[in-house]
Amino acid sequence: MVTVAPRVMALHHVALPVSDLERSRRFYREVLGLSEIERPAAFDFPGAWFSLGAAGQLHLIQREGGTLRHGKPVDSRDVHFAVRVDDFEAMLAHLKAAGYRDDVPRDDPRWLKSNRAPNAGFPQAFILDPDRHVIEINLAPPD
Repeated sequence: MVTVAPRVMALHHVALPVSDLERSRRFYREVLGLSEIERPAAFDFPGAWFSLGAAGQLHLIQREGGTLRHGKPVDSRDVHFAVRVDDFEAMLAHLKAAGYRDDVPRDDPRWLKSNRAPNAGFPQAFILDPDRHVIEINLAPPD
């Protein structure tokens, strides 16, 4: 018997292992500008939750050793998640003020890869968080 799967309504959250929870909290608040939201106290391990607007949540999970991307550079073809911004140029200026640059080697954790006219059809930038998770930042296409 073949069944039809229920329809997926939305992405609920992305969970990332982090090696230093407070460092990651600062990054997601100060660099990406995310708002921290309440996390249930029932968990038996440290973590933090952030709102990703109407799209869902980001869950940080303290984990010894952090990510498996240790030592890897920005790679837009590797595992990543994307956030959409309403002002791409302002976000690029904010990232540059936070120390991200396009004139450092690709393996530098502060390397900023950006493209205002990529194949995707909307501007994209890629950066690393403190545990080297790849983050895409893009601009919503005009309606």
